[in-house]
Amino acid sequence: MFVSIPSRKRTPPRWATPLIFAAMWLAFLWSISQPGEARNSLWLDWGALSSGVGHPQDWMAALRDGSVWRLVTALFLHADWSHLLGNLVFLLIFGLPAERVLGPWRFLLLFLLGGAISNLAAIVAIGTPDRVIIGASGAVSALIGAYLALFPGARLGVVLPLGLFLEFVRAPASLLIGIWALLQVVFAYIGPAFGMVAWSAHIAGFLFGVAYGLYVHAEIARKLRRQQGY
Repeated sequence: MFVSIPSRKRTPPRWATPLIFAAMWLAFLWSISQPGEARNSLWLDWGALSSGVGHPQDWMAALRDGSVWRLVTALFLHADWSHLLGNLVFLLIFGLPAERVLGPWRFLLLFLLGGAISNLAAIVAIGTPDRVIIGASGAVSALIGAYLALFPGARLGVVLPLGLFLEFVRAPASLLIGIWALLQVVFAYIGPAFGMVAWSAHIAGFLFGVAYGLYVHAEIARKLRRQQGY
């Protein structure tokens, strides 16, 4: 007879997602407390500028003066409430389960590195010297991509308006995320807010997240096999 005894090992606390959540809130509250001109200067000083990286010497200069870190600091700046709240909602939906599997440090690396790469992709795609890139949309897109790679068979709850009633259904996450990814590609060329949203950052972040999730998932599986002796 085999008896299953629940493990007393506690799940490590998920602190990375709440930390990012709080940092985004504090940065936004700090920015909106500034008058108009000061807020614009804040975005210019800490946002990712869409110019000045066309040659290798530009990258060396950015590394020397520290401006390359703007690819990361730009993740915590948001233009308005809707910009912030949209990213926060997706951060909680996809970040908490992803952190449970990845652990807080891998999760932080995913968010920061994925966000930086997505901002870099936006810089290359935009290529005009008069744009500043802010927001965590690219990093959140990396979380969505990693979620798809880590939980390919998951189902997400969706509320559908059916006449006068709202119906709650559960749909495959792969279907919903696939539709979302397709919309990002379409909106990169046409659609709402064309020219005002760095859709290329969403696409790059998503692809990075998928690759990161597949790599880490395989690494975790190998580690478990070594621990179990096969």
